[in-house]
Formats: sequence, structure tokens, C-alpha cells
Amino acid sequence: MKNSSFLLVLLGVALLFIAYRWAYSSEGDSKETAECSTIEDIMTRTSVRSYTDRNIGKETVDTLLRAAMAAPTAMNKQPWRFVVIDKREILDSIAGKFKSMTMAAKAPLAIVMCGDMNASIEGAGRDFWVQDVSAASENLLLAAHAVGLGAVWCGIYPSAERVEDFSKMLQLPESIIPMACICIGYPDGENQPKDKWKPEYIHYNGWK
Repeated sequence: MKNSSFLLVLLGVALLFIAYRWAYSSEGDSKETAECSTIEDIMTRTSVRSYTDRNIGKETVDTLLRAAMAAPTAMNKQPWRFVVIDKREILDSIAGKFKSMTMAAKAPLAIVMCGDMNASIEGAGRDFWVQDVSAASENLLLAAHAVGLGAVWCGIYPSAERVEDFSKMLQLPESIIPMACICIGYPDGENQPKDKWKPEYIHYNGWK
């Protein structure tokens, strides 16, 4: 009887150990799979300039903006601001006015990535807003790709003419500087990413 009880306890401990190892292994596999998926999204993202006429839902837009706002930011100032454009007449106006943004004519959505100078670092660190908004822009591009959308980053800042044109078009306050216009839509056809890996661009511990 005592031997039977001992064997039952031993079996129970063994089962708990197996269950723990299985759970730990599954967690590790899930984490590794997620990491691989993230790397794949980074490596396969590319600029997409042609879109179908399928609209983008508000929940998806919110997901893109949440991803953008998860970017790193100097001193946690978060100077990024966003103007979401889904009105056809505004998108067509962008396409007609800027030769580098003609794809806006087919895009169901564009997001103008802006910096708020009232929220930027004062003094010599003021221009860190550009890095902050750039980081948010890359996050948004990757999020778009991850959910099956295509997007392209169209530069505005530091072109004074483009900054002025977008500021007037969108009636931006003086403190708001438009940095980029990201056109977004569901890709119309296949788009292959460019291989940009060049080891000769890399230097270790100095310029050698």
C-alpha cells in the first residue's frame, strides 16, 4: 500500500515536471516564432505605390497609429502628431500637386506625419523631433506591412515649399511641421523588396 502511494506521488511529480517543460518549451517556441515574424516583416517590407479600391477600416487605422506611437522618443517628449486623410478630394489634390506623390490618387488613405514644435525639446535638442517622427513613420510602415497593407513614405520636410503647401492644404497651426506623407492601401499586385544588404557599409570600432 505504501509502495503504491509512493508510486502515485512520484508519477504526479513526473507529470507536473513534464507539463512544466512542455509549457516552457511552447512559450519559447512562440517567442521565437514571433521574433522570426518580426524579422521577416522588416526584411520583406517595401514601398508600395499601387493600390486596389478596397477601403481601410478604422480599427486598422487605429492599429497603425498605435504602432507609430510605440516608437522611441527623445526624453519621452512624443512630439509626433498625425493628420489622417481619407477624403478623396484631398488625396487627389496631393496627387495633382506633387509629382512624387501621384500614388495618392489611388490610395484610400494617407497619414501626414508631423512634429509639434511646442512639444519638442527646447534649445539645442529641438531637432530631435525629426528622429522621433521618423521612428514613428517606420513603425507605421512596418505595421501596415504586417497587416497586409502596402505603403510608401513620401518626404515633405525639409523642403520649405512642400512644408508650406501641406501646411496650407491641411490648415496646420504654425507649431506643426509636416514631415512626411505616407500613402497606404491594399497592394494591387506583387511587390518584391530590394536587397539592400551591403557589408562594405559596416565599420567596427571606428572608421577603418
